[in-house]
Amino acid sequence: MTDSKYFTTTKKGEIFELKAELNSDKKEKKKEAVKKVIASMTVGKDVSALFPDVVNCMQTDNLELKKLVYLYLMNYAKSQPDMAIMAVNTFVKDCEDLNPLIRALAVRTMGCIRVDKITEYLCEPLRKCLKDEDPYVRKTAAVCVAKLHDINAQLVEDQGFLDTLKDLISDSNPMVVANAVAALSEIAESHPNSNLLDLNPQTINKLLTALNECTEWGQIFILDCLASYLPRDDRESQSICERVTPRLSHANSAVVLSAVKVLMKFMEMLPKDLDYYGTLLKKLAPPLVTLLSAEPELQYVALRNINLIVQKRPEILKHEMKVFFVKYNDPIYVKLEKLDIMIRLASQANIAQVLAELKEYATEVDVDFVRKAVRAIGRCAIKVEQSAERCVSTLLDLIQTKVNYVVQEAIVVIKDIFRKYPNKYESVIATLCENLDSLDEPEARAAMIWIVGEYAERIDNADELLESFLEGFHDESTQVQLQLLTAIVKLFLKKPTETQELVQQVLSLATQDSDNPDLRDRGYIYWRLLSTDPVAAKEVVLAEKPLISEETDLIEPTLLEELICHIGTLASVYHKPPSAFVEGSRGVQHKRLPPRAGSPDVGQSGPSEAPPAVIPSQGDLLGDLLNLDLAPPTATVPSVQPSMQMGAMDLLGGGLDSLVCSSPAASHFATNVISGLGDLFDLGGGVGMPTGSYVAPKTVWLLAMKAKGLEISGTFARRGGIIQMDLSLTNKAMSVMTDFAIQFNRNSFGLAPAGPLQVLTPLSPNQTIDVSLPLSTSGPVMKMEPLNNLQVAVKNNIDVFYFSCQYPLSLLFVEDGKMDRQVFLATWKDIPNDNEAQFQIKDIHLNSDVASNKLQGSNIFTIAKRTVEGQDMLYQSVKLTNGIWVLAEMRIQTGNPNYTLSIKCRAPEVCPFVYQCYELVLKN
Repeated sequence: MTDSKYFTTTKKGEIFELKAELNSDKKEKKKEAVKKVIASMTVGKDVSALFPDVVNCMQTDNLELKKLVYLYLMNYAKSQPDMAIMAVNTFVKDCEDLNPLIRALAVRTMGCIRVDKITEYLCEPLRKCLKDEDPYVRKTAAVCVAKLHDINAQLVEDQGFLDTLKDLISDSNPMVVANAVAALSEIAESHPNSNLLDLNPQTINKLLTALNECTEWGQIFILDCLASYLPRDDRESQSICERVTPRLSHANSAVVLSAVKVLMKFMEMLPKDLDYYGTLLKKLAPPLVTLLSAEPELQYVALRNINLIVQKRPEILKHEMKVFFVKYNDPIYVKLEKLDIMIRLASQANIAQVLAELKEYATEVDVDFVRKAVRAIGRCAIKVEQSAERCVSTLLDLIQTKVNYVVQEAIVVIKDIFRKYPNKYESVIATLCENLDSLDEPEARAAMIWIVGEYAERIDNADELLESFLEGFHDESTQVQLQLLTAIVKLFLKKPTETQELVQQVLSLATQDSDNPDLRDRGYIYWRLLSTDPVAAKEVVLAEKPLISEETDLIEPTLLEELICHIGTLASVYHKPPSAFVEGSRGVQHKRLPPRAGSPDVGQSGPSEAPPAVIPSQGDLLGDLLNLDLAPPTATVPSVQPSMQMGAMDLLGGGLDSLVCSSPAASHFATNVISGLGDLFDLGGGVGMPTGSYVAPKTVWLLAMKAKGLEISGTFARRGGIIQMDLSLTNKAMSVMTDFAIQFNRNSFGLAPAGPLQVLTPLSPNQTIDVSLPLSTSGPVMKMEPLNNLQVAVKNNIDVFYFSCQYPLSLLFVEDGKMDRQVFLATWKDIPNDNEAQFQIKDIHLNSDVASNKLQGSNIFTIAKRTVEGQDMLYQSVKLTNGIWVLAEMRIQTGNPNYTLSIKCRAPEVCPFVYQCYELVLKN
């Protein structure tokens, strides 16, 4: 007879009948009635009215009946808390029963009854069970502490249960140890700062001993706990790895992944030249490969974890490429994941094998898989330079198949190959242009337009091709519209006479007929650029682009470190930190890998090392300070175009004469645009607020003996937003000097005279004239050595004389250089740590407010100030005339005349010169 009869519906008065049966004197009838109650409860019927009758059945020796009653009690105790108190005496009694199974059952049920009212009654029974002679009862009681802590944390701490739990880590029974570790870990996760798991070498030794003897889930608890331990040195790290390694051959994949997590963390501390390090790498490969012979769902979880492992340590699986080759019956999610790992493991040694596979995949029937395979060929070309030619010819073969989606994916990846290897594979452009009409996906159309715009000078009918896209401009996606706008502007700058009408048409469509703000803004910027300075436009739009990186889809290093610490958990499948998908902050801890072997401790860092990041996370002092500003940020993160960074090629120099001089169309176009569009951005108006910036005293730049009697001394100043060169011209010759003129060579920031040198009267012998020459920053640019060097030529009626001088970079600090607080934080994080430089400013006897005011006079703006343990920290921003932003943190310790200055900038070459400005301003 099966138990299905209990689930069949009965006649009227069911509850009444059950009540009578529950109060029957016959044990069998009672048991049957409780089973019927549980069956009704399971299918969702409300049987809470029977609570007192079911609780009365607790007084029995029958284990089966007791389990059923406890099950009912767990379900209804929350809705009937007053009734649940009736059961307390039975719990207390059961906790002292001779049968350990009943004692364990009582303590387990106590933990599951989540009712505040009765928790305090359960403390005494729980305390006895934690010290029970039977290990089964102790291990159950250990888990109960964690459950009770979740209901009433304060009660657990007051009753001293946490200390008892810590003692259970030293228990003789491995399962008790495992459950104690699991309970403490659970509690520690919800209270990250409690330091409950105070692990030391002695405790670790006990855990490793228990590891060999407990059940598989117990092993997982212990391994996860070991992963949070930081060994003292590489010897201890190696010792732990040696004792954990046997777990790699366990049948349960969860145990294997937990062991891999521990080994991946502790390997960080092992020197790479150690023999054991190489042995460990070899031992890690087979268990990971074995995981791929499981069911597809388990394979997928294993592959997601392997994806993280090969990003961190590709050498582990570099010889196992064949394992990741796709099988015909793999589900699509497994295929795509395998494909991703194949690319990560691709190298010069196995590229031929990989390409042969990928070409095979590209002829499959599954469209998503084929697309990914074609993209993978492009990624191989970008990753392994030696294979690029073979990859391009493979892609061309695929284009010849004329399969629409294959052709479109191939064009998208060829665009990336062009960006990685410019001027190398452009011979294939003709083949690409043949397939222009078949492109219907936005990404492929945008890629093709980019190729046409970038190589317009090599395509005879580039204007016709782009014009064909322009016909349905408003029906295109935003991605295609933006790309088309840029491509036509590039084409105009390369062939101005032939494409003037086309560029006017696209600018009009983008600015006047479009509702998309991104498109409109880009259109206005190009319009403005072309109308005010076609010369500058050419160098901005056609600037040399940085090559794309090998792996654009690698996980960011700090996130990867955190995910490695979560191998075997949901975070490693999502590839997201737990904080991204666990609601609230409870239970979320940011984990990091231990410091690498050979890297110095924090306290031992020498002067030659890179200083630590000043703003490492959202949660630090500055992050907290900036988050107080609840207003939404008013600006976006400023970034400098590659063409604007230091070291860029001559921005406004050579090669442009043809555009300006020989092309009347260009100048005519510029005039048209200015008159038609008006001064849209009001660029004529400057900020120009007078500031009290520091001006250095004049120094002699040109000696009279070297310039036939003409002596020139001078300095630089910034007044009211205008850069000025203050000169003193002295005639130490016997004849009168006239016809003065001045010219600058190309320089790092495009400094040039904004007008002629105004020496209105002849310079008589022994006479000195003071002249102020306004300067602009729109001259030709060329990187100088040092960066602030300026080469000057001065002409008079006698001869032309040359000299060089150095200007303070503070000349170029503009008045609108105060960055928004939120933007400051985002920008600091965005700039790589390698771009950070640290300096000492010595012998400054100013407090932070005075220093801040002095610096503000030179357009160095304080964004925020924080005082920590007597140390003032000023966070400051500076903007240069060419759009480069410089961010700084200055630390001022009360009573210490030496300031610490940390500077971050996308163009790190400017950092030393910014430091010189700080020193100059603060010391004068």
